[in-house]
Amino acid sequence: MANPVVHFEIIGENQKLLNDFYGAVFDWKIDPIMDEYSLVNTGSGIAGGIGAMGEARRHVTFYVEVADVAAALELIESKGGKLAFGPHPVPNGAIIAGFTDPEGHLVGLVHQP
Repeated sequence: MANPVVHFEIIGENQKLLNDFYGAVFDWKIDPIMDEYSLVNTGSGIAGGIGAMGEARRHVTFYVEVADVAAALELIESKGGKLAFGPHPVPNGAIIAGFTDPEGHLVGLVHQP
C-alpha cells in the first residue's frame, strides 16, 4: 500500500496574511486553534495547517486541483500572489502552473483532463 498524502502545512512569518490569502483564493475553512497555528479544511481531499515560525521559515510545495488554471492564476495575482511557471500541459493531459504566495511559498495548480 502506498503512503498517501494526508496533511499539508504552510509555515511562514505572518499567519494572518497566509490565512487570509488561502481562505480567499481557495475558499478553504481556516480555524485558528492555538497561537501561531490554524487547521485548514479544504472541503475535500487532504486537510492541513497554516502557521508562523518567525525566521525559521519552511514550506512544502503541493498541488491544488482547480477547474480553470488561468482563472485561478488571475485571482491569485489579484490577491498578491505571483506566477512562478506555466501554465503548460503535462503528458497525462493535465494543465499545471505554479505561483508564489505573498510570502514566497511555491504552490502548484493542476487541472485534470
